[in-house]
Amino acid sequence: MSSYSDTLLKNVLERTRVIAVVGVSMNPVRPSYYVARYLGLKGYTVVPVNPAHAGKALFGQTVVSSLGDIDRPVDMVDIFRRSEAVPPIVDEALATFPDLQTIWMQIGVEHAEAAAQAEARGVTVIQNLCPKMEYQRLFGELRMGGFATGVISSKL
Repeated sequence: MSSYSDTLLKNVLERTRVIAVVGVSMNPVRPSYYVARYLGLKGYTVVPVNPAHAGKALFGQTVVSSLGDIDRPVDMVDIFRRSEAVPPIVDEALATFPDLQTIWMQIGVEHAEAAAQAEARGVTVIQNLCPKMEYQRLFGELRMGGFATGVISSKL
């Protein structure tokens, strides 16, 4: 796993406004659902992408079938798919969004060749991390135990 500086991660999270979440689930117990929901609650515009749920509403947005169906600029593509599914997603993201800033692959998702392709186009690539967890860590929402309690305390 590559190591990313806190400065880089914080910069990515601060400059991002619109996130396409590829592989989002409609099931509230799935990580892709609660990560997308959390990001939306933090002020990001989340565009849900999942062909199995295209046309349905999620987080005030219409679920689209593919990145090519998104009719607005996207700053970040967050990938909730297996590593072997990454190359065509990166190809479509680079073809669809000329000003794309970030490809973010969730925990357990890595693809060196696709990452190199995106980086060659000037896109920041983050692999094997979760933007929700990094947001919580970098913006002071986690206690030492790793839980966001909403209570500020010096006790564990």
